[in-house]
Amino acid sequence: MEVHGSGFRRILLLALCISGIWSAYIYQGVLQETLSTKRFGPDEKRFEQLAFLNLAQSVVCLVWSYIMIKLWSNAGNGGAPWRTYWSAGITNTIGPAMGIEALKYISYPAQVLAKSSKMIPVMLMGTLVYGIRYTFPEYICTFLVAGGVSIFALLKTSSKTISKLAHPNAPLGYTLCFLNLAFDGFTNATQDSIASRYPKTEAWDIMLGMNLWGTIYNMIYMFGLPQGIGFEAIQFCKLHPEAAWDILKYCLCGAVGQNFIFMTISNFGSLANTTITTTRKFVSIVVSSVMSGNPLSLKQWGCVSMVFGGLSYQIYLKWRKLQRVEKKKQKS
Repeated sequence: MEVHGSGFRRILLLALCISGIWSAYIYQGVLQETLSTKRFGPDEKRFEQLAFLNLAQSVVCLVWSYIMIKLWSNAGNGGAPWRTYWSAGITNTIGPAMGIEALKYISYPAQVLAKSSKMIPVMLMGTLVYGIRYTFPEYICTFLVAGGVSIFALLKTSSKTISKLAHPNAPLGYTLCFLNLAFDGFTNATQDSIASRYPKTEAWDIMLGMNLWGTIYNMIYMFGLPQGIGFEAIQFCKLHPEAAWDILKYCLCGAVGQNFIFMTISNFGSLANTTITTTRKFVSIVVSSVMSGNPLSLKQWGCVSMVFGGLSYQIYLKWRKLQRVEKKKQKS
C-alpha cells in the first residue's frame, strides 16, 4: 500500500512504520525466547517442538496475505503463478526452522547477533564463486561484524543464561544460525528472480506463494513422516493453553511485522527498511538482556557494538551510493 502526500503525512507514516516494525518484532522476540526457555504448567515441561512455530507462522501468514490481497491488491492477473514458489518454499521452510531450533543451544542475543551477519556468506560466495571484488570499506564492515560475532561466541556465557537453555551447545547453535543464513540467501535470490520474471507480482503475492508452499512442506514434515512432531506439539498446547496463546501471538506479530515491512519498502525504499530492522535487532538484544534475564558482560556489549557498528557503516555506504546514483540521474 503506497501513500503519497505532504511531508508531514510522510513523517507520520514513517513513524507508524518504525513503531509497527519495532513493536511487532521485539515482542515476537520476547515470545520466541519465552517459548524456548520457559517451563509451562505444574509439570514444568519445556516446549521442545520449536520447529512447530514455523508451521504455525506459515499458516497465519498464508491467511493474512490472502486477506491483504483481497483488501489492498491492485495487481489483478499477471503475477507469478503459485507453482513458481516451490523451490524457494523449501529453503524458506528449512532455514527459519534451523534459526528457531538454535535457541535450544544458544541464547537469544547470540542468535540475533549470528543472524545479523548475513553479509558474510553473501560476500564470501560473491568472491569465491562469482569473482566479485568488493571495496575496502565493505571489507571493514564485514570484519567488524565477523569479528564481533566470533569474539562473542568465544566469550564465556553467564551461568544464569546457560541454565535457561534446553540443551546448551554453542557450536551446534551457531552452525544452525549460519545454515539459516545460507538458506535465506537462496530464498531471497529466488524471490528476486520471480519478481523480475513477473513484474506485476506484488509483495502480498510473494508472501502468499511462499507461505502456501511452506504450509504444505511443514504439514508433510510435521504430520506425514514417522518422526513428525506435529501431534506432540498439539498435545502440548492442549495441556498447556498458555503456550498455545504465546504461539498465536508469536505468529500474529510476524504477520503484522511483514505488513509494516512491505509498507516501508513501498513508500520509503529498502534502505529505510534495512535501517529500521537493524536498529530493531539491537533493541531486541537490549530488551532480552534487561527484561528476560540474559545479562551480558562488558566485553559482550563491546562485541554487540562491533557488530552493529559494522551494520551501521554498511547502511551509510548504501546511502552514499544511492545519493551518487540520484545525482547522476539529475545531471543526465
